[in-house]
Amino acid sequence: MSEKSSESTKTKTLSPEAEFSKKLTFKDYLTATEQKYNQPLPFWRLFVPLMLQAGLILSVPTQAAYTNLTGREVILQTVASSPENVLQGYALNLDYNIARVSNLRRLPGWNDLVRRNRGSNGRLLSGTNIYVILREQQSFTRGVPRAWRPVRVSDTLPMSLPNNQVALRGVYEDGVINYGVETFNVAEEQRQLISEDIRRSSRQNRTRQLRPITVKVKVDPQGNAVPMSLWVRDRNYSF
Repeated sequence: MSEKSSESTKTKTLSPEAEFSKKLTFKDYLTATEQKYNQPLPFWRLFVPLMLQAGLILSVPTQAAYTNLTGREVILQTVASSPENVLQGYALNLDYNIARVSNLRRLPGWNDLVRRNRGSNGRLLSGTNIYVILREQQSFTRGVPRAWRPVRVSDTLPMSLPNNQVALRGVYEDGVINYGVETFNVAEEQRQLISEDIRRSSRQNRTRQLRPITVKVKVDPQGNAVPMSLWVRDRNYSF
């Protein structure tokens, strides 16, 4: 058999895929690629990311609603501060006495908490969870209620407490403990009244500082808190 006929035989025995690939041009390849990427995405590839985003957006109000529903009312108190630092625009910025390390380090449990959560510099690690156990203080008048008293601290959530005690969860950051109720917005009509009460309170004080504000919060079984109302002087503002 001649060499020419041998080449002819090989050409005739090519597979259909090979025959197709020989006929496919670069233009055909670009057209097929464009059609592939223009096809609509499967429904699940659109639905799953949307559900994840919705879950992240709703997680904060859902947590607040859970705390509001299951929480117990607790009374906290701020420290005296400058009126300008408390009300800024539409936001209230509160500094609680239990946010100060100097007020907690004398409580039972503090040394053990630091020992278990000490950083390389010998100080408490930022991000450490701190549970402050508060005990109810009986109020004998109908006026401003008495703030609950801190009695001990822990780095773990207590499993059982007496009926007159609650564990409030805070996070240690930069030398202070944040409880999630330090800053919150107030409505326009409330802001004007609160601002006036703050000015009157500071004028009545020799140091020109705002007297401590009493705050009612709700604390859920996990120690999370949401603000409910506060007293400036003897006036109560609900949120």
